[in-house]
Amino acid sequence: MTKRPAGLTLSLSLLVTGAALAQNASVGVVLDVGGRKDRSFNQAAMAGVERVKKELGVNIDVFDSKVDADRERGVQLFAKQKKDLIVTLGFTFADAVTRTAQQTPGTNFAVIDALPSGANTAGLTFREQEGSFLVGYAAGMQSSTGIVGFVGGMESDLIRKFGAGFTAGVKFACPNCTVISRYLGKTPAAFNDIAGATKLAGGLKAKGADIIYAAAGASGRGVISFVNRAQCIRASELPAGVKFRQDIAAGVPKSPAYQKACAGNTRPLFFIGVDNNQNDLGDTDKNPATLNHGLTSMVKLIDTALFDVVRRQVKGEPWRANETTYGLENGGVTYALDEYNSKLIPKTLQDKLTKIEQMIVTRVIKVPVK
Repeated sequence: MTKRPAGLTLSLSLLVTGAALAQNASVGVVLDVGGRKDRSFNQAAMAGVERVKKELGVNIDVFDSKVDADRERGVQLFAKQKKDLIVTLGFTFADAVTRTAQQTPGTNFAVIDALPSGANTAGLTFREQEGSFLVGYAAGMQSSTGIVGFVGGMESDLIRKFGAGFTAGVKFACPNCTVISRYLGKTPAAFNDIAGATKLAGGLKAKGADIIYAAAGASGRGVISFVNRAQCIRASELPAGVKFRQDIAAGVPKSPAYQKACAGNTRPLFFIGVDNNQNDLGDTDKNPATLNHGLTSMVKLIDTALFDVVRRQVKGEPWRANETTYGLENGGVTYALDEYNSKLIPKTLQDKLTKIEQMIVTRVIKVPVK
């Protein structure tokens, strides 16, 4: 009889146990309003869902919130189905999860971007201010007018973190630059107000802003759409006393359409994306080699946070009824660099951003949250 090595027996046992856990795990994800392909918060979460399916073999049920009331409806639906784990997207879920978790002690709940109450709940949060400082620094270095804009979704502690970090980054790069901040509202509806964001972007351009950072969920598409449509800002449009200070796109090839629309003394308009890498959304002529209107994006690794909490559940690890935070130190936030914006974020600026990142991680730079 062939003797099987003890180590192999143990390995096979672990594999079988892991497979059984994966097959038996029941997980539900409740998305926020805005759709799976919002190119922002929800889409980043869906990337985590797909990774879970591929690497862990777990089939996750996903509930799409269409209106505000759907958030709690989705949480309660999965609770009634006795899911092992329910993951929700956004701080607006905190109260609904706290209430439902009290009524469903056999289910674990995780909220991305908030810390709910209860022994069977967990918060997966991000230090958005750190990633926002990086993109703010890039904006301060690259602005042609010395005026940049910030469009926030719902005026809240979370979104103020984005704005505070961004403003601090801009000022660190350019003490004389001006940051103009606007918010879309005081309710969750502000995260799905594309028309409102478009209007705010137009107002910021009128005040001389040539770079606009949108931290507004699906509403950010309004800022992106405006920037892509307007393309540039003219010297004649600048407020009194404001002059162009540089032209970072002087050596970047431009499409014939851009050259025609922006002839004369002009500078390009740029947006800064959020949550996902949205750089490619600024490619108006489907050619990455020509001028792109996405300066960069502040990326939150929402997919990683979602994968981590599902993996712990599937592997049977002890439940962490507390807050897990993702920042620069553990790769939770970053700025996007790719073929679409490499000419806009040159090597010299990349090197500076690397140093800035280390200064934040080592707390030499203390990034504000409000």
